Amino acid sequence: MEPQPEILSFVKALASADRLRIVGLLSMGPKRAVEIAESLGVHPSEVSRHLEQLTASGVIHEADGVYSLDEKAIESLARGQFEGKRPMYVPEEDQEENVRKVLKAYLNADGTIKQIPQEGKKLLIILNYVLDAFAFDTTFTEKEVNTIIRRFHVDTASLRRAFIDQGMLARESDGTKYWRVR
Repeated sequence: MEPQPEILSFVKALASADRLRIVGLLSMGPKRAVEIAESLGVHPSEVSRHLEQLTASGVIHEADGVYSLDEKAIESLARGQFEGKRPMYVPEEDQEENVRKVLKAYLNADGTIKQIPQEGKKLLIILNYVLDAFAFDTTFTEKEVNTIIRRFHVDTASLRRAFIDQGMLARESDGTKYWRVR
């Protein structure tokens, strides 16, 4: 997702501790530049410089020498940046319909697992989805297996055990090596 120029200007405007403090003061109500300078204990010319940048970015507005936070503009910037742009996991077209439905139901937009199915066909579909991350003819340590699984879900132990139970991964009896089963 490419950020909009307005949001970049907004972020740059808030990239100063003094400007953040000014925004904090203005969140409590409108103030004149002199009041802001007194509250912050800084020179009025320094406050004026910060107020100019905050005004140019749309964070605040000025009317008759009184500065106030422009909450509607801030909300509009946020909505414009993120509205209608949520990523969505889309199963591949060549998969069977039941596989596509399960993946869509159990995966987040970023491809991570929302919830691990308890058992049966749904669990097998999810395991096969994750299994693609494991290369054939490669041995993995338990730590490497956990790192790969963690990309999909935080419960590495349950998924690792399910892979072993389903015969998709095999391991040495002492758990030092894991590999993908053909």
